Amino acid sequence: MATIHVLDQDTINQIAAGEVVERPASVVKELVENAVDAESTMITVEIKGGGIDFIRITDNGFGIEKDQVRHAFLPHATSKISKASDLVNVASLGFRGEALASIAAVAKVELVTKTDIGISGIRCLMEGGEEKAFEEVGCPEGTTFVITDLFYNTPARRKFLKSRMTEAGYVEAFMQRLSLSHPHISFRFINDGKNKLSTSGNGNLKDVIYQIYGRDVAMNLLEVNRKEGDISVEGYVGKPIISRGNRNYENYFVNGRYLKDPIISRAIEDGYKGHAMVHKFPFTALMIGMETTQVDVNVHPQKMEMRFGNAEELYSAVMNAVRGSFVRKDLIPKVSIGTPEKEKRNLEKSPEPFEKKRRSIARIEERFNNLSRDRIQEIEERKKNGGDDADEPGKKPQGRKSIEERLAGLGLGSRESLAEGSADLYGSRKDIDQAMKGTPGKPGSGKPEPQKTEPQKSEPAPVGTQMKLTDIPMLSEAARPRHRIIGQVFKTYWLVEYMDDLFFVDQHAAHEKVMYEKLKKDLMENTIHQQLIAPPAVLTFSLKEQEKFGKFKEAFEKLGFAIEEFGGNEYCIRAVPANLLDIDPQQLFLDIFDQIDENSTGLDYSVITDRLASMACKAAVKGNNFLSYPEMDSLMDQLLALENPYQCPHGRPTIISMSKREIEKKFKRIQ
Repeated sequence: MATIHVLDQDTINQIAAGEVVERPASVVKELVENAVDAESTMITVEIKGGGIDFIRITDNGFGIEKDQVRHAFLPHATSKISKASDLVNVASLGFRGEALASIAAVAKVELVTKTDIGISGIRCLMEGGEEKAFEEVGCPEGTTFVITDLFYNTPARRKFLKSRMTEAGYVEAFMQRLSLSHPHISFRFINDGKNKLSTSGNGNLKDVIYQIYGRDVAMNLLEVNRKEGDISVEGYVGKPIISRGNRNYENYFVNGRYLKDPIISRAIEDGYKGHAMVHKFPFTALMIGMETTQVDVNVHPQKMEMRFGNAEELYSAVMNAVRGSFVRKDLIPKVSIGTPEKEKRNLEKSPEPFEKKRRSIARIEERFNNLSRDRIQEIEERKKNGGDDADEPGKKPQGRKSIEERLAGLGLGSRESLAEGSADLYGSRKDIDQAMKGTPGKPGSGKPEPQKTEPQKSEPAPVGTQMKLTDIPMLSEAARPRHRIIGQVFKTYWLVEYMDDLFFVDQHAAHEKVMYEKLKKDLMENTIHQQLIAPPAVLTFSLKEQEKFGKFKEAFEKLGFAIEEFGGNEYCIRAVPANLLDIDPQQLFLDIFDQIDENSTGLDYSVITDRLASMACKAAVKGNNFLSYPEMDSLMDQLLALENPYQCPHGRPTIISMSKREIEKKFKRIQ
């Protein structure tokens, strides 16, 4: 018969350490979170040998008083809570009181700490859970921990650690996440003498993202700021162009605590539906705030999981916040020529002098030609009536004038002088606005028709005021009259010129998106029309399937299906949604029917919308199909009417752009 033993305290501490101290990153996590709870504004973490050999954590928090230092190393000793009822209102990162006792049981720990009211600090040395030294020392305010020889007394645990570089990577990942969740704290991380992370602590989350993930991510962020009930969601999500093949870039924090939660992950990914490619995952840095009474953080030793009392509200708030960040944003990807490194060098170079002058003159000519003929004639008449000596001997006869002659005749100097910004071509601000707007002609022509204006007193206006038009997104109603559809290439893509960019539109992706949004709108507004089919499609249902169909029959009628009993176990489909007449009705119904959970209380429309994407793809115009100019023009108008015209339902871009600068670089006009 087995004998029951009461374990000694050392064994108990080592077993507890197995739950809390899994690797060096666990030590860093527990001690740095304590530093955050101590209201530190500067925290430095230094490791050597992946944290196995050496860890030093220094903060400028409020420190530990002398008579409390020994208590801090006792099992389940904590300053964060005092009774069980406090667990429902935990606001600090740490609260269990297991960290220091567990770390001291498997490592050599040196603690140096001082409060703001103490004359001197305290140094305490622990080895294997036993106190080796306790003395007063001189030190600055705050706390410093030095941990060496991790798992020195538990070699079996040490054997299962990964390589030093891998363990250092875990520490770095934790420091990055904590920096994101606390941008008001200045963090510094040093690995083997090399500075790996340094944040300013200025409270700007975007600056922290730049420090960690670099320029490409920081330049492609969309701000999130939404509140639903008692739940707030703030931070940033990445544009679809920086999505990844895994969830490693999904960072979200609840009340400042990092975690992994399937409800929040699903809400984020559902918010991205229609924007990201299939099997791609977004970048996020979201701060979720909610009542502490709705969160149970005491469900995991490392506090990586939580339970929520308002899971449905949390899902809705996060999904709507993510989805709302995409509303009417310009998400057209820009393509470049050459490698990113070469592109970076080229951006730092300015155009050659002759090219800079040529481009300035070209801009002046373009602006000049945008003025209506009536406006030019009006200015000439005003100059003539003001004393222009047209009959002066040697003057050229009136007729078609060159740019130089017309500029000189208006008293505006030469093209070169205008290129240097020494004179204003347009007159008043009102003249500029009228000249640039014009009267929209045929959609897609890109050439505004002339309009007459009343004589205005000329007022000085800075050259280039009209360049504000570059701030108008290409896929907007305001920009539509200035589009110039050049044509179709490879019978698949359209070329569209707008301002200083050339846009490439994928006709299949664009048409697929238009059809998908129409189908979804009809579904949500219950305006789907039925179309009878002949002969009807016959289905055979088992008893279980008959019960399931009876439960959702009304929902299928709203989708546009008409299905009747045909005798025995057979049912017939007599009508299908009118927009989907070309798709096999039996397969269409079964694709939707098979994905319905028979235990659900209602039809999950997310299943339907996923299927709508496939249906729209099958029905849309394909590549390698010729489209006329009116067809392209009409489809462009329909695309502009959508809330998200930038990606097809499967996440592929409908349109990409290339700048004029890129093309000029390819032709060696600029470096």
